[in-house]
Parts: sequence; C-alpha cells; structure tokens
Amino acid sequence: MTDVLIGTCGWTDPALLRSGWYPPGHRDAERRLRHYATRFPLAEADSPYYALPTARTTALWADRTPPGFRFDVKAFSLLTGHPTRPAALPPDLRGHPRDEALRAEIWTRYAEALAPLRDAGRLGTLLFQYPPSLTPGPEAESFIRTARERAHGWPFAVELRNPAWWETGRTASFLSDLDATAVATDTHEGMSPVPVTTSRLAVIRFHGRSPLWRTGTKEDRFRHTYTDRELAEWLPRIRPLTARTKELHLLFNNCCADAAVKAAEMMRDLLAPSHA
Repeated sequence: MTDVLIGTCGWTDPALLRSGWYPPGHRDAERRLRHYATRFPLAEADSPYYALPTARTTALWADRTPPGFRFDVKAFSLLTGHPTRPAALPPDLRGHPRDEALRAEIWTRYAEALAPLRDAGRLGTLLFQYPPSLTPGPEAESFIRTARERAHGWPFAVELRNPAWWETGRTASFLSDLDATAVATDTHEGMSPVPVTTSRLAVIRFHGRSPLWRTGTKEDRFRHTYTDRELAEWLPRIRPLTARTKELHLLFNNCCADAAVKAAEMMRDLLAPSHA
C-alpha cells in the first residue's frame, strides 16, 4: 500500500509565521516544528540549499518529529550548478576554485550533516533542483550522473527546470538508469509529465500558477491560491502512481502567507476515501 505524504516546502517562511497559522506561543523553532508535524507527515527542508546544515540541526529535526515523518532535503546550491555566494561556503573553502573537487568536498560535508536524519529514518529524499540554465546534452547528463554517483545509496530526486529536458525523448530513461526520481511540477506553464518513479518514491511539487513564474520576484513567482478544481486536475495522474511506488510525496511551494498549508489540506481532503 502506497503512503501518500502531503506537506509544504518549508515550515519557517516569514509569511507563514505572520499568517497566524501557528498557534500563539509557538515562536521558537522547536514548538513550530512540533506543531507542524501534528498537521502534516512531510516537509521540504529548503534551508540547506542556501547554506550547509549542521548535524546538530538535522538531529534536532529528527528529535522533534514523530516516527514516519519525512524530510525531503534540497541540495546545496553549488551541488546543482546554481550561483553560490562565497559567504555561503564554509570559511575554509571560500578560496577554493569552483570545480569538481570543491563539489566533492561539499557533498561530503552535506552528507555528514544529513546522517542524523537518515539514521533516524526521517529522510524522504535528497532533492537536486537544477536551474533552467542546465540544458539537455552530454555535458549536463555527465554533471547529473556525477552527483548521483556521489550520492550512491541515498534516495535521489531530480527537478529539471528547463522544459527542453522533456522534449528530448531520453530523459525518462536517463533518470531511470540512475535510479533517480524525476520530480513532476505544477506551474503556470502547466502540469509537467508524470514523474519517473523509483520503486520507493514519486514526487510532485506544486509551485503555484503565477503568470510571473519565470520573471517575478520570489513572492511574485510563487503567489497563488489553489482552487479545488486546479488540484482535482491532478487526481487522475496521482492515483495511478500509488500502484507504482512505495511513497508518493506531494509538496506545496505556493509559499505566500498560509496558501501552501491550505492547499496541502485541500489536497488531503480530495484524496480522502470519501472523495475516491
């Protein structure tokens, strides 16, 4: 039986904290996460994209959540070819050339930091989100393959932001050969292809349907309030996935005020047995 886990892309977004979704008195990190985990069984940790976490931090995440809870953890920006500020690097690596040797060392530290989550059974998947600038071709495939080889034995999901990847006809088989889950997305540009799954995992990220998806500020790109009808469009695609994988993760990234938590709750209601 597939576990369908629904959650949001982060639980500490300032707009969410201001929205009033958290009860009074839940201003500290521990109480926020403990409360979130009473409402959802899944969260995406996006802070490791901006800075390497510490093992102490991820151990606290594990301690503050119940058995069965999952974190999908974004890869640090340097590992996916995104621009990375020198200040985001560990001090002893800031003068190092931006090459594969640096990425290998960053991966080692990233993996060590995530070990407590993995050991506690809280890790859902690593999420390698690649930028639109990564266009399909042998060089890009080699870049992704190298990342997968470093992460051998880890759950590995890939979100490809350049739509050309799904026009080549070989992306699905390429990712399948890597034992990588391809993340499906919902944006203003439409619903992406049904994701490549592994026997363990399928992932769909709902980014909202803002017409400024490619051009606006962060708030502009992700500002959207999902309707029942928009989410119901996914049901014929979601239900067949439950026969193909052990876990299905549905994550909402329309992170303005409490729009993401409300959309996650709406999707949970749509997938309830009474709506089947």
